[in-house]
Amino acid sequence: MSTNIDIPDIVDRMDQYRAISSTAIVALVCGLFALAALLSPWMLMIPFLGIVMGLSALSKIKQRPTELTGKPIAMAGLIMSSLLFVGSAIMHSVIYATEVPDGYQRISFQQLQPDDQSKLPIPDEAISLDGKRIFVKGYVYPGDNRTALRQFILVPDMGTCCFGGNPALTDMIEVTLQPPKHIDFSWRKRKLGGILHVDTKLKPVSGLNGVYYRLDAEYLD
Repeated sequence: MSTNIDIPDIVDRMDQYRAISSTAIVALVCGLFALAALLSPWMLMIPFLGIVMGLSALSKIKQRPTELTGKPIAMAGLIMSSLLFVGSAIMHSVIYATEVPDGYQRISFQQLQPDDQSKLPIPDEAISLDGKRIFVKGYVYPGDNRTALRQFILVPDMGTCCFGGNPALTDMIEVTLQPPKHIDFSWRKRKLGGILHVDTKLKPVSGLNGVYYRLDAEYLD
């Protein structure tokens, strides 16, 4: 009694039982969400993870060809993540290099935080900025009025003020826009430039404990 064995049919059936690499799926998901990297430099971690997962998936599939499949999925995730990582990195670099208007000095909220060297509630570096024309980025603090604002508080992020109470005293800049400029509240990060005034004593502000920093802003984006 003889039995005919169809080798190609057996191979096809074995292919049907190969599992799709979970790492390849993660790489594809990262590639799809990598568009977020266009919004913020912090989001570059998403396409970076997609690149790592894509390369890892291709390596696993190559090492275990009879067990795993999903090479096209891994390649798609890898290509999307790579393109968006490089493109977003270049875009954010160009923006950073060109966003400060002529005549302004870029500062960050980190430079306004207290340090151990100063006996005052604000650092010496901040005091040295008094009267300087500075450029700073931040978010409009959500106060009672939210439209056509000429005066508002600028904060470094929305996490503390919106989910954990009032921001720290050194995390607030009272901004006064020069006429005819005005602004509406939004969740978008804003860019401002103007003359910074630094006080070693708190200046009272309605609804808050006070501020050490004030900005007479003539530039708004």
